[in-house]
Amino acid sequence: MDSGIGLIAAAAAMRRLRPDADLVLSCDPDGMPWGPRTPQDLTGRALSVARAAATHRPGALIVACNTASVHALPALRAELEPGIPVIGTVPAIKPAAAAGGRVAIWATPATTGSPYQRGLIRDFAGGARVTEVPCPGLADAVEGGDEAAVVRAVAAAAALTPADVTDVVLGCTHYELVEAPIRAALDRRTGGGAYVFHGSAEAVAVQALRRLGARPEPGLPHTGSLTVLLSGRPGTLPEAALGYGEGRLLAGRSVVGEAVGRAVSG
Repeated sequence: MDSGIGLIAAAAAMRRLRPDADLVLSCDPDGMPWGPRTPQDLTGRALSVARAAATHRPGALIVACNTASVHALPALRAELEPGIPVIGTVPAIKPAAAAGGRVAIWATPATTGSPYQRGLIRDFAGGARVTEVPCPGLADAVEGGDEAAVVRAVAAAAALTPADVTDVVLGCTHYELVEAPIRAALDRRTGGGAYVFHGSAEAVAVQALRRLGARPEPGLPHTGSLTVLLSGRPGTLPEAALGYGEGRLLAGRSVVGEAVGRAVSG
């Protein structure tokens, strides 16, 4: 579940790890974006999206949204667990900071500076120099498949990123869909320096499988089904999702060629 198509990163990771998994994607186009909402309003929208997914009796629910994980995870777990394990998405701050380098955390304005993110930095990044980088408009640009808007938002965030960065945390699931233009902008910023991206999609997919008592088996036949819920209504993957390799993978289409986000080089 997510407010929009950011969930396709985790869903595609699950599809790669378990091609036989039946996937239910529940998003909220009627309430998108969630970031500017109050925590109470966001929690209400997240509960509605989760309840729609729960009617399909899933074995586990991945909250594939950092902002919803920050604000709504306790309410989601209180309502759904223990019947449905709820797996939140946590920015990959701990592995990014492990080497004690210069870490930049790219996140939505709602997550940047939040007590939740500051707590993760305090608990897991004590040995690293950390810069929080707000990325206004980037999730919306990814959601709409707007290449020009992605380039503008990425350039603004790159300008706030230290040139000596060693590790970049992609603290919004939408951002993992546009890793290529982010890398291109940071290459210009750092002169092509060596740095590592840290996303969360595969980690949360693995954690969900663990909670299900399953394991990754990427060699299985592609027999899993796909169900899409749009603010609770049956639907199909939004057209913008098909501009990304992850969306085309989920739709069963060829991923040969360049996705919208991955084609942008500036």
